[in-house]
Amino acid sequence: MRISVAVITYNWPEALERVLAALAAQSELPHEVIVTDDGSGAATRELLERIAPDYPVRLVHLWQPDDGARMSRARNRAIAAAQGDYVILLDGDMVAERHFIADHRAFARRGCFVQGSRVLTDARLTRHMLEQAAFVPGFFSRGIERRRHTLRMPLLANLYARPHVRRRGIKSCNMAFWRDDLLRVNGFNEAMTGWGREDTELAARAFHAGLLRRDLRFSALATHLYHRTRKHVVDNPNDRIVEDTRARQLIRCELGLDQHVPEFAAAPADLRFAAPEPRPPYSN
Repeated sequence: MRISVAVITYNWPEALERVLAALAAQSELPHEVIVTDDGSGAATRELLERIAPDYPVRLVHLWQPDDGARMSRARNRAIAAAQGDYVILLDGDMVAERHFIADHRAFARRGCFVQGSRVLTDARLTRHMLEQAAFVPGFFSRGIERRRHTLRMPLLANLYARPHVRRRGIKSCNMAFWRDDLLRVNGFNEAMTGWGREDTELAARAFHAGLLRRDLRFSALATHLYHRTRKHVVDNPNDRIVEDTRARQLIRCELGLDQHVPEFAAAPADLRFAAPEPRPPYSN
């Protein structure tokens, strides 16, 4: 089973560098890391060009113009470009514990997708993590929430492994699917732009397609770097799309992954070996 990690990012290269370093230091490396970029400025590309020569696995950068928050489109492009059988979705502010990939591999089951967890940090601890690259918060660290998610206990993780169809707690910051299942449901719904709910809508269609959810707790640990959030958006139009998907029991979205598959019929360049290319017309 080849594992692709799709890391979404936008204009925070300091966090992305920490995330990519953690993936490079895994006890079991993925097949590739795809950085899918929702319109970052030149600093992100410069970071990737700097670290690429020494990166231990295939490293890909997919960039799209900054035209508002288009997370669904960015993630779909990464899924379309993925060379792996299994895709781990990871946000560009999620620092993985060193057994993260191995734990995801051990947890993968056909007919299921995986919902992982995260440790939350405050602003002060996040600054410390960005300044001290080797620091990993533990159970007794100050400045964290959801402290239990610092504990790696694979045997206890099995107690949470029973497949189910609960909707609560869906979040694509640490989530994994078989790639062919994502193709079957047509990936993320690109009619959803702006903040949030695209992961909830994807999970709803996955349930309608017969997939089950497995919760990955006490394993595949990751620490979320603090930033301000727009979580409490009032009257989010994406909520109405979620409601329609559930009401009509939709399996596939109309505007989704399939439109990007032809673009990546040939695998995108591995930055470790690619000659420098003309940079896109960054908007910021």
